[in-house]
Amino acid sequence: MDRLVDLLQWPAMAVTIAASWFVASSNEHRRNIGFWVFLASNALWVAWGWSTQAWALVVLQVALAAMNIRGARKTDTTERAETAPEAGHPGQAGATK
Repeated sequence: MDRLVDLLQWPAMAVTIAASWFVASSNEHRRNIGFWVFLASNALWVAWGWSTQAWALVVLQVALAAMNIRGARKTDTTERAETAPEAGHPGQAGATK
């Protein structure tokens, strides 16, 4: 079992790199995916850090997870705002003449 937990650091590293790739995208949808992938990497690192008693790593990953949740919410809100109809166009709710 210890060997399996020790191997967990490799997928955690790969998922972290993939998340970084997505977050660096100019496409907002991909950036949003990146934040969720980062959350998966945070969980993997917490599992590995907990098993090895790397408490500073566990605390770091919890803090980073909070920032990733914030980032995911902000990009999701931005995506929804961009797809919502704009006010002021004739024939739409909220339009003015």
